[in-house]
Amino acid sequence: MGPQHKVLLDAAAHLYRGAGAAARRFARNKLRFDPVFSALLERGCLPDHGTLLDLGCGQGLLLALLVAARDQYHRGQWPPGWPPPPLNLALHGVELDRDRARQARRALVNQARVIEGDVREVAFSPCSAIVLLDVLLYLEERDQRRVLERAAAALGPEGLLLVREADAGAGFAFRVTQWSERLLEVLRGRLRNRLHYRATAEWTGLLEALGFSVAVEPMSAGTPFANMLFVCTKSKG
Repeated sequence: MGPQHKVLLDAAAHLYRGAGAAARRFARNKLRFDPVFSALLERGCLPDHGTLLDLGCGQGLLLALLVAARDQYHRGQWPPGWPPPPLNLALHGVELDRDRARQARRALVNQARVIEGDVREVAFSPCSAIVLLDVLLYLEERDQRRVLERAAAALGPEGLLLVREADAGAGFAFRVTQWSERLLEVLRGRLRNRLHYRATAEWTGLLEALGFSVAVEPMSAGTPFANMLFVCTKSKG
């Protein structure tokens, strides 16, 4: 990690200074050790215009990173070789957990709109990009499909859908992912919650059936997990 990359992650975590020490510490660690956040910027995945809808945004880490990225870019402190961040993208988030939604709003005052709601029920406004990072596994399969159908309907032609989920066909790496998620559920007091996984081929087939062209990228670098990023572009027709 280069010095300007580190400055960027620290700046995003610093936005949580008013949300409490625990939220700031979580942001710092998650942004540093989960590869998906930096990868979306380093690879220029997100559009520059329109609206980004982050479904199940948690405490708003991706939104915070995008806010910090704009500031760092304008300061001339951008990581060399990275494309410019999305400078004109409206940032919206939806989060079911009240405390996490509150933390997001405290960190992102006047920078992003975060509402408390269930992604199975809240209305999706028209947008140019939708992100679902480690969200669908918490939904039953029929609800997974319904959320994806509604996401497809909210996106315009050539709209972008980014989905990260574990590959249930990845053998031992998937088992590690599964055990880790189960432990997190126990720590959250949700012992009876069932988690719902699919293999990469099944996710791809479902997304293609909904009118997306799909590219799949491994997204577990530096971790023992079996996460995959599905980069989905809605067809023009």
